[in-house]
Amino acid sequence: MSETKERAPNGEGHLFQRGNVWWMQVRHHGKRLRRSTGQTSKAKAKRELRRVLGQLEAGRFVPNADKVTFDDLVTIFEQDYRLNERRSLHRAQRCVAHLRTVFGFDRAIAITADRIAAYAGQRKDDGAATATIANELSTLKRMFSLAIRLGRLTHKPTFPALHVRNARKGYFERGELVALLPKLPAYMVNLTEFGYLTGWRMRSELIGKKEWTTDLLPVLWRNVDFNAGIVRLEVGETKNEEGRTFPFAVLPPLQDCLVRQRAYTREWEKRRGIVIPWVFHRDGIQMRDFPYAAWRGACERAGLNGKIGHDFRRTAVRNLVRAGVPEKVAMQLTGHKTRSVFDRYDIVNEADLRAGAEKLAAYHATQSVNRQVLPMRQVSGGTQ
Repeated sequence: MSETKERAPNGEGHLFQRGNVWWMQVRHHGKRLRRSTGQTSKAKAKRELRRVLGQLEAGRFVPNADKVTFDDLVTIFEQDYRLNERRSLHRAQRCVAHLRTVFGFDRAIAITADRIAAYAGQRKDDGAATATIANELSTLKRMFSLAIRLGRLTHKPTFPALHVRNARKGYFERGELVALLPKLPAYMVNLTEFGYLTGWRMRSELIGKKEWTTDLLPVLWRNVDFNAGIVRLEVGETKNEEGRTFPFAVLPPLQDCLVRQRAYTREWEKRRGIVIPWVFHRDGIQMRDFPYAAWRGACERAGLNGKIGHDFRRTAVRNLVRAGVPEKVAMQLTGHKTRSVFDRYDIVNEADLRAGAEKLAAYHATQSVNRQVLPMRQVSGGTQ
């Protein structure tokens, strides 16, 4: 083990090596503390030493930060998810599982910027999508942020910025919906048309799904008021946990859809001798997830390969905008909380562009064909 003394502008500390890693020695409240810098480069280790000395001088030093492990970060992270009842814990845990394969036995201070960049590169080489890698890095970054907030760490490493280009462009035209409906199983027909007309989330809001931490309830018959002509989701029953109301009495196709679904439900209530609380179900049995196999088969038979149920969400946004509905009202109907997401779903296709060009042509047609011809400007040496 070699040792060298390093004097910093705001104090004094020591650097020494253990193997290839540089360690530091500083004094905190009269006690000698030794901790790893996590660096194999002496220059980087010096910068880390100066940073720690600066924290000591400012009173922001955390003496046991070097003992925080990756598992400690995971514990803090999952506690925060459960405390705030976040519904995406299962997805976050998938990210944690991938991160654990590389950082699982490390202390937090050993998870450096260069190792994080190497992790991202390796995941890319393994075939992981950029969006997947970005989610995993975001999870790790969140772990560090929570640990800092709780006073367990003092800083987090630098994370690479990944530009994700995965915004889908899919949407449904009315003719495509008409072609798809006859190919679907009976229990999916009204569900599909309801999703097309409202833009509500097919999986989490119309069907419901079981999460690791909680159940997301689907739309229930108690949410449908035929007298008032509205269907609603209560606070806490949507992805963004905000309530939502959609008037259906003024939209005949949607009203007809709900009337048909109510008749279908009553038929199965008689057959099974039970009360069915769910608006959308499979012959009286609750669907715990979206029937992907049935959907893909129907799309293939209708010549609509690649279409997904979430395309209805983009379609509803586009249709509302085309119909001249104010954006604030449209966002309330579809349940978009932020303008940026709403704008991303407001798809412009070739038909929209053609309509715009036709309006431009009509404008030019109204202009006078007998325009005044401006005289040529005289310039030195000739005319122009």
